[in-house]
Amino acid sequence: MSAIIERTFRILEELSLYPAGRTLSELSVAANAPLSATHRLLADLMEEGYVRRDERHDEFTLTMQVVSLGLRFLSAGGITDIAQPTLERLAAQSGELVRLALLDEDQLVYVAKAQGATQGLRYDPEMGAPVRIWCSAAGYAWLATKSEDDAIRLLGKQGLPNPANFGPAAPTTIKAVLTHVKAAKKRGFAITTNVFLPAMNSMATCVRDPRGEILGTLIIAGPMTRLTEARMEELGAALQLAADELGRNSSVSPVFKRQTERLASA
Repeated sequence: MSAIIERTFRILEELSLYPAGRTLSELSVAANAPLSATHRLLADLMEEGYVRRDERHDEFTLTMQVVSLGLRFLSAGGITDIAQPTLERLAAQSGELVRLALLDEDQLVYVAKAQGATQGLRYDPEMGAPVRIWCSAAGYAWLATKSEDDAIRLLGKQGLPNPANFGPAAPTTIKAVLTHVKAAKKRGFAITTNVFLPAMNSMATCVRDPRGEILGTLIIAGPMTRLTEARMEELGAALQLAADELGRNSSVSPVFKRQTERLASA
């Protein structure tokens, strides 16, 4: 990959994490590029309509044009049309947030959601972000389908996150993660308590196509006062039924279909 393209993607990825904006110097550090080179890249991105500059604070932010690319892709691929009814039903049944993450090479990315909570605390993180497999039920469910060597490789590739950004029970070693993974393999689905965020719990299982290939993960998440361990055990069957439904319907979407074909040829 050329240095210009690599730096451009780093700028876009950095801005996606900071909707309030980043300064030129902060983006220069993120892109590992001189200030002058970073400024030229930002000028090109602004000219194409992907970045705007806030003159008052001298900060740069992404425009909605970047968001529209992802939304158009998901819409054209039929993912939202196929998944949303299933997500809505599971959200209503659980009374919590339900999310779908799709497998993209060696990472999972959140692409769709449905909110089941009608009152009280509502857990609703941003979309489009990659799954942090070190400290999420979605990550543990996926890693449970891998060999231990593959799981360790994937964990090393993503890198250990800063524990300060997650819940007090977030694991800080590969050994601790593998304990969660083994529990998920034994149970049939993964659960986390106080791991991804303080006072938040989650559960997840894999979505497989009719051939058994993994397409992604289906997640239920909510505050631990409502989504207790006992409640997660109760919802295990409903979670799996919803994941099975998504898997059966996957052939309708060209995105799912292409992913299935790619996995079959791998």
